[in-house]
Amino acid sequence: MNRIALRSYIVVFFALLLLGGFTFFLVEYAAQADDWVTSGGSPHVYTGGNIGTGVVVDREDVLLLDMTDGRTYSSSESVRKTSVHWVGDRYGSVNAPALPNYAAELVGFDILTGTYKYGNNGGVAKLTLSAQVQSAALKAMGDHKGTVAVYNYKTGELLCGVSTPGFDPDNVPKTGLEEGGKNEGMYVNRFTQSVYIPGSIFKIVTLAAALESIPDIQEQKFTCKGEYMIGDQKITCEDKHWNQSLKMAFRNSCNCAFAQIAQQLGGETLNRFVEQFGITKSVQFDGITTAKGNYDVEGAMEWDVAWSSVGQYRDQINPCAFLTFMGAIAGDGKGVTPYLVGEVSCGNNVTYTAKTETRGRIMSASTAKILREYLAFNVEDKYGSQNFPGLTVGGKTGTAEVGGGKKPNALFTGIVEDEQYPLAFIVVVEDGGYGAKVSLPIAAKVLQACKEALD
Repeated sequence: MNRIALRSYIVVFFALLLLGGFTFFLVEYAAQADDWVTSGGSPHVYTGGNIGTGVVVDREDVLLLDMTDGRTYSSSESVRKTSVHWVGDRYGSVNAPALPNYAAELVGFDILTGTYKYGNNGGVAKLTLSAQVQSAALKAMGDHKGTVAVYNYKTGELLCGVSTPGFDPDNVPKTGLEEGGKNEGMYVNRFTQSVYIPGSIFKIVTLAAALESIPDIQEQKFTCKGEYMIGDQKITCEDKHWNQSLKMAFRNSCNCAFAQIAQQLGGETLNRFVEQFGITKSVQFDGITTAKGNYDVEGAMEWDVAWSSVGQYRDQINPCAFLTFMGAIAGDGKGVTPYLVGEVSCGNNVTYTAKTETRGRIMSASTAKILREYLAFNVEDKYGSQNFPGLTVGGKTGTAEVGGGKKPNALFTGIVEDEQYPLAFIVVVEDGGYGAKVSLPIAAKVLQACKEALD
């Protein structure tokens, strides 16, 4: 009798063990099934390392990529060139993680019936990009290398994100010295993965730090005689601005004035505000993690801190991170994270809808308001409002010395304050020269294209 009871206990034990294992599997399946199915190499989802099902369109339903049977790109060469950094090429040379990030939603995974495709076509991913604006940006950039980006600072929608040189995935060019280096770096998305010396656009950061921490900064006057001595080191300026207010010093992009501001702030305070503003942090959206910037004046000499305050020394910014900083200025001190994928649908079912993600307050509303006033004054009094017809634009140019015998990088960043066009933008032109001469006209053309697209 005892032997029978022992056997019964053993059977019950293994039955409970089996039941526990089955229950554990069901729980794991419910929680992880879509990750398992859409993991890299899944034959139901990927072909040759690329996501292999579905259709990708822009915000106006213009075709960017059809993966129904292989990879068929847009019929427009300019659209192909400007979207390849976001949708990827045929050979996996471009790191384009956004579509794989929504693989489960795109293939239409169902937890009961498994992977399926409506009409064997997969789903439709609708991006926030405008093919019209992208093409305008590519044309405006010409043969320059760099990036142009515009996003809606209220919603986070990325209307434009062009990286040049781009390339045609239907006609991949050679790279390197055999082409004179013109296609070098064509696989890199410069908007998300590159960092740049910012030059004078960094004065926006220094100005914001001063407004936040020096109570009488707007009442102060700053003298510029074309150079300013700190110890035995000379901070140089392109002109002699003499006595000027803070607003005029920003308008004049006066290095001497900002060196004096940096002395009042000190390196520790500047470091703290760079961290608070998120200037050097990665931005994460749609499976994308941007490159980190750099700002480090710990142990630096006083004149090095001064140069850092005008965007030189060891400063580096990622264009996407700086764009979100500008968006926070437009948003009364609170920013939103950009996003690329607006919606994914399978058949009649919407499987994903983007939501606006607030990044939280990085500066006071009063500081943001003053910054907007100063940026608008730059355009009205220096750059010319006539360059932006129908738009209320504020901005700051930058000319960043990169050394090595190269021409400076040319930058321009800013915001549009119209209710109908809540846009923040950044333009970076490598080896471009002066920001006002090179990057400003590019921004003007792209913002007009944005206005037309939104109209």
